[in-house]
Amino acid sequence: MTTTAALLDDARGRLAGAPREGLGVERSSRWRGTRIVRAGTAWHLGVLLLTDDGVLATGEVLRAAEPVRRGYPAESARQRAERRAQARRGGFAEGEVVHVGWTPLDAAVVDAGKESGPLALIEGVPHVRWSPGGAHVPLADYLDERIALLGG
Repeated sequence: MTTTAALLDDARGRLAGAPREGLGVERSSRWRGTRIVRAGTAWHLGVLLLTDDGVLATGEVLRAAEPVRRGYPAESARQRAERRAQARRGGFAEGEVVHVGWTPLDAAVVDAGKESGPLALIEGVPHVRWSPGGAHVPLADYLDERIALLGG
């Protein structure tokens, strides 16, 4: 049986040299306001973010951008622009992809037969659920496809 941890370790090796994206966390202070600061990097593999020593469930994905004054047709568009500006204020480069609201996953829990976010062990085989309403697919196949898309 191939473990979840082994599949993720193999993926890390295959991704060496592939581009990574920024991980961010929110910080607030009375003096600097709310901003999104760097918390590391990860390879973005769909619903998973693979770090050097862990795996995370993807949360909000945005691109850092300078604030721009404009009228917005919807409140959600204004809020999204503010989130991009928070990442820029937190030190991310203009246009840099930032992942916020990610959740740590536990490969050992999955290998013990329980679910951890989108990861699950089904009939002894590690699987991932690629969307909240989607079916589970074998993790090995999912990683193969995602790594190929990154050029790894």
